Amino acid sequence: MNQENKKSIAFILVALILSAGLIISTFIVTDGIVEIKGNRSITVTGSAKQQIKSDLIEWTGSFSCQSQLMPEAYTKLKADSEKVKKYLKEKGISEEDMVFSSIDTNPIHEVNYNGQYTNNIIAYRLYQRVQISSTDVDTLSRIAREATELINEGIEFQSYSPQYYYTKIADLKVSMLAEATKDAKNRAEQISQNTGSNIGALKSAKMGVFQITPLYSTEVSDYGINDTSSLDKEITAVVTCTFEMK
Repeated sequence: MNQENKKSIAFILVALILSAGLIISTFIVTDGIVEIKGNRSITVTGSAKQQIKSDLIEWTGSFSCQSQLMPEAYTKLKADSEKVKKYLKEKGISEEDMVFSSIDTNPIHEVNYNGQYTNNIIAYRLYQRVQISSTDVDTLSRIAREATELINEGIEFQSYSPQYYYTKIADLKVSMLAEATKDAKNRAEQISQNTGSNIGALKSAKMGVFQITPLYSTEVSDYGINDTSSLDKEITAVVTCTFEMK
């Protein structure tokens, strides 16, 4: 065997030894949940889920009217505002919880035969909004669905989709992170059993973003999700833990 062949064989053997050492020292599961490092530690991602019902709702409705004269439009809008207030009070909303916005005025200009707006004002359209925040989620949800009944009273009323919130997130985070850490430890123990090792002390824990989504949603974001469109939600907490291996 010549000198060149000997060098080639030696190079191949060294490469194989280095590759084998790399495989032994580090084992990574492809989904990123578990990582076992050569310094005898294991990093595992755990999660916890909990279903909640929103305890705060915000809802907005708007109404408008139009007239050739601004005073007439204003008088009509004020009358509609009183009707809206009366309707909401009859539905169980206190007047103190109703917030009426200032009135927005939109002049309507005449359009000439070329399709261009002129300086001639032919009418005025006035707008006003009412906003309500309440912990009586069920009542205000029903009102949001039914408020267009005001159209039957001659009011040009529009009901917007309610926004739902959960106000006890801060308290819930503590318990959910504890559950996620427990889940991470269980995962680590299951993995370590296959390697003939035992789990030791927790070396570090890193909290991931919270995902607040509608029930049964599979949506995930690196920046976290805070759904406000759904009454019933699901919160997912994620934590990445590193444990010693003995």
